[in-house]
Amino acid sequence: MSTAVSTQAATPSVQDRNKELALSMVAAWNRWELQGIIKHWAPDIRHFSEDRQVDSAQMVAAMEGGLAAFPDLHLVAKSVVAEGDRVILRITVTGSQLGEFMGKAPSGRSVTWYMLEELRFNDEGKVIEHYDVFNYLPMLKDLGFVAADVL
Repeated sequence: MSTAVSTQAATPSVQDRNKELALSMVAAWNRWELQGIIKHWAPDIRHFSEDRQVDSAQMVAAMEGGLAAFPDLHLVAKSVVAEGDRVILRITVTGSQLGEFMGKAPSGRSVTWYMLEELRFNDEGKVIEHYDVFNYLPMLKDLGFVAADVL
């Protein structure tokens, strides 16, 4: 009985590749390098925020606004699931409100919110569809926009 072990490295699956690309975008956020995210977008990418389609310029403006309000923004991918051409990330976001946000002057308060991202990749590894859903309620509580006991 032969116990030969293949010396050929296993080829990563498309799902593994896409997960790595998605995590590289999270890492770019944590370096505050928006171009490190945008470089993964296909030219004809379609963005959906809370099921509302937005164009790339609007998405970039929202990202820049987030970094202006929370310049120490940090994302932690709590789970990453890939199936077919899609990757889903469950993310916890933390930061400090050091810039204006929703008309409120900088408070210096630490905040937390949660988000889900769904990314659909083409065969070349570029994102062709991007969906996001946010749970801002914890952040709104942290900033005093809503009562702490609101569920």
